[in-house]
Amino acid sequence: MTVREYNECVDRHADPVYRFILKNLRDEEGARDVVQEAYARMWEKVKDVSYEKAKSYLFTTAYHTMIDHIRKNQRQIRMEDGHINMVRSRHDYNDIREVLDEGLAKLPEIQRSVLMLRDYEGYAYQEIGEITGLSESQVKVYIFRARAALKKYIVSLDLVI
Repeated sequence: MTVREYNECVDRHADPVYRFILKNLRDEEGARDVVQEAYARMWEKVKDVSYEKAKSYLFTTAYHTMIDHIRKNQRQIRMEDGHINMVRSRHDYNDIREVLDEGLAKLPEIQRSVLMLRDYEGYAYQEIGEITGLSESQVKVYIFRARAALKKYIVSLDLVI
């Protein structure tokens, strides 16, 4: 890939990658760091990555960087706040987006990621498999389970009351 193609890739894909990472992390600064790291890693391999595969390479790299970021932060949280257990018993919602965001946050990270790639970013099952390293059938299973869990969460009695 040439420098011009790399810059074009940044222009075309920076926003979708950022939205995907932000929706998963729910932390603007962390999302910016992950996207920046993904582009830095892509720059290191700029001669090895073809322009046609740049989008897939970028999303794959961002996804793996995000997983590393999540794992690193989980270790820090466990050490800092391991003894604190906060439980919310009553929810007051005035926006369905808030309900969906909380439901998404409760999903396992792999289910949340594949669901977001499919429903928010519009990727095909095969592309999601390439990004996450899963088979197409695994992607479909994770998406089905994520949608079922979200449906169950939305219609649960706690949210109705």
